[in-house]
Amino acid sequence: MSINLRQIEVFRAVMSTGSISGASRLLHVSQPAVSRLLAHTETRVGFALFDRVKGRLFATPEAKRLFISVEEVYLSVQRVNELAHDLSLRQGGALQILASPSLGQRLVPRALSEFRTAHPDTQVTFEFVPYAAMLERVAQQQADLGLLIMPVDHPNLQVRALGEGRMVCLCPYDHALSRKATLRLDDLAPYGLIGYDRETPFGRMLGTMYEQAGLELRTTVSVGSPQNACALVEAGVGIALVDEFSAYSWPSGEFVVRPLADAPTFPANLLHSRFEPLSQRAQAFVDILGRLLRAEGFAPSDRYGQAPASASALAAACG
Repeated sequence: MSINLRQIEVFRAVMSTGSISGASRLLHVSQPAVSRLLAHTETRVGFALFDRVKGRLFATPEAKRLFISVEEVYLSVQRVNELAHDLSLRQGGALQILASPSLGQRLVPRALSEFRTAHPDTQVTFEFVPYAAMLERVAQQQADLGLLIMPVDHPNLQVRALGEGRMVCLCPYDHALSRKATLRLDDLAPYGLIGYDRETPFGRMLGTMYEQAGLELRTTVSVGSPQNACALVEAGVGIALVDEFSAYSWPSGEFVVRPLADAPTFPANLLHSRFEPLSQRAQAFVDILGRLLRAEGFAPSDRYGQAPASASALAAACG
């Protein structure tokens, strides 16, 4: 005959504590109630679970075998409870945000400051994560929002551009290129770049740009991200091509920012699950971030006259 979850709970408590009194304390019920439930469980399963010797309980071989499966059931119930708790928090006022450093270094914190003023009771989690991990976690609904500047093509994700930035050139103040108002790739040709590994999205993009322009891409230092490049330019190591969002994240940087002719654009992409609408709190944060992007000149429109090549198109060109 079958036993229910309450009987499983009592059996596990007796097995774990080794006594009726210990199970009683663990479950916060009386000892007679534990004894009755245990006796009823033995009747239901049709065999003794414990031998009673001089007032002490000793598990039978059958009970020990049963306990292995009971532990599996108990752990499964725990996982259900943890999931229910997480879902309750999200419904009741939690917001989980993932971001790339380009957007997350300054723009997301500024938006969160305004959001927290309007929603002080909301529990916020904010993390920097790599591109692939962000897509996976948002697709699996382990986070409410993802924010990044690279193109995204995922069947389970809804993608929307909240803003747009261009690729720009960073130069130390005393660099010869800092005296030009606008730069072209051939202006950069005589100088080695602070570049990126060719296996990274930025590295592939720069390689394609230089290849299409018929120029050789020479790098003096390779870094992992545009944020790393900003730090090296600030230290006077050399020049670098970065996205505008990263340059914006260094407001007191000891370098000059110069526009690049025919530069690719980068969308400030919002990601969320295609199968679950944004919560009211998530939408409130998105509205704040969108207003901030527009106020800082990152509106999702052509701000430079003739439409430049997009970062998405370059990414497609370089596979």
